[in-house]
This record gives sequence, C-alpha cells and structure tokens, in this order.
Amino acid sequence: MSPAIQDILRNDCKRLEAALELDSGSARIEVQCLLQAVLQVNRAWLFTHPEQPLDADQLARYTALLERRLGGEPIAYLLGEREFYGLTFKVSPVTLIPRPETELLVELALQRIPEHGAYRVLDLGTGSGAIALSIAHARPDAEVVAVDASAAALEVAQFNTQQLGLGNVRLLHSDWFSALRGECFDMIVSNPPYIAAADAHLAQGDVRFEPSSALASGADGLDDIRRICAQAKAHLNANGWLLFEHGYDQAVRVRALLQQSGFAGIFSARDLSGIERVSGGC
Repeated sequence: MSPAIQDILRNDCKRLEAALELDSGSARIEVQCLLQAVLQVNRAWLFTHPEQPLDADQLARYTALLERRLGGEPIAYLLGEREFYGLTFKVSPVTLIPRPETELLVELALQRIPEHGAYRVLDLGTGSGAIALSIAHARPDAEVVAVDASAAALEVAQFNTQQLGLGNVRLLHSDWFSALRGECFDMIVSNPPYIAAADAHLAQGDVRFEPSSALASGADGLDDIRRICAQAKAHLNANGWLLFEHGYDQAVRVRALLQQSGFAGIFSARDLSGIERVSGGC
C-alpha cells in the first residue's frame, strides 16, 4: 500500500535533515513543496488530507524529486520556480536562484526611483530577471533594460516578463555594457559574480548546481565589479545611481573602487543579517 501524506512527511523530513543538515522546519517545508508540485495542490490541502495515499504514478514522481534533492540539487530547480519580492519567477540551471538578501538591492533602488514619471533603469547580468522585473513591476512608468551575456538566461527572463505581463522591460544580449551603444540611464543595478574563483563555497550547497559564470569573478571575486565601476559613469545620466550586490567581506574594497571611478555619495547597506551586502554611489 502506498504511503500517506502524513507518513511521507514524517519519514522524509528526517531523511532531508540528515542528508543536507537542514533544520526540521526547513526540511518539512521542502517535503511539502515537493508533494504540492506532484499532487498539484496547495499547502492547505495537504494539511486537511494527511491520510491521503499517493497513487503509483504520484509516488514515482515524488520519489524521483526527493532523490534529486537528497543529492543536493536545489529545491528551486526541482520546482522550476522561486518567489522573490512577492513575485514568482521561473528559474532553471542556466540562471542563479534569486535569494532573499538580494531583495535589499531592489528596495534601495525603489527608494531612489520616483513612483511616477520617466526614469531609465539598467540591470546588468539579469539572469532570471528577478531584479529588473521586480523594479519594473513596482514602477510601471520606468523603462527597464535588462542585459545578460547568456542567451539561455535571457530566454528565462523573457518567459518571466511575459508571465508577469510587463510592457516596460527590454531584454538585450550583452556582455555587460558592450551592446548598449552609448545609451544612458538614471540608475544601474546589478547582482554580478563576486565569489573568488578558488573559494571553497563554490563546491558546497546549492551553488554547486548554479552557473559558475554567474558566481565567480577572478582571484579576489572583484573582476566584474571593477569592470562595472570603471564603465558605469559613461552610461549614467547626471546624478544617476549605480547600486550592486557584493560579498560579505568586500564592502571596504568596493567603496574604494567606487571612489576611484569618480562616484560620490558612496554608501554600503546591511542586509537582515547585519552584513554589508549592497553598495553604491552617484
């Protein structure tokens, strides 16, 4: 007889905890998410049908997903989506998985973008489009240009743009600024690669499955940030802002790079963990 939902939750939560060193709450949420995906139900349905058994096909599909998760594959890739800034985004192994700490970058950008009126925003290395589309959704009067060097990532961003029904976004295949042909913007935002190429974290956790080109950037992790800082002024209107995410221990060096590139009003902002996560200047 196939196991019931309550049996699966009890047994597989423990398996995830042991295999991935998750806390019990996170493990339970992940098992619930896998069950929801297979059964095509919401979480409330799971709560009200604990004794419902899975049929043979459902159990096979659930078991396949669980085994992939036990092997470390990110839950976002298994489900094919991730929530970010109140919106749902398609994700795949060709894009980074949007993370809660990156919402700080969106919040800081929106603080500086007027609610109404023309305003041009550039998102460098857009990936799934999470940053660009969150800004475009919150500021429908703004024009948002999102670029990425990966054509595959842009296909994901295009899907998300259509799903969200956004008409104020333009996607462009570009290696940072290379295809912008002198265009200027009121704000540039980015979550660029910023991990050192030899960092041990690249072989741990979810990042093992994410595109390395979107994670690592030279010996100290700052190669792409140097390039962005050096070239951004040529693409910013007067008093335009550059805001970007960086590593937990890079804020001092990043502020120096901004200063060297002629930026003023330089600052770093802390995320909910108290880490200086986003820096910028104008």
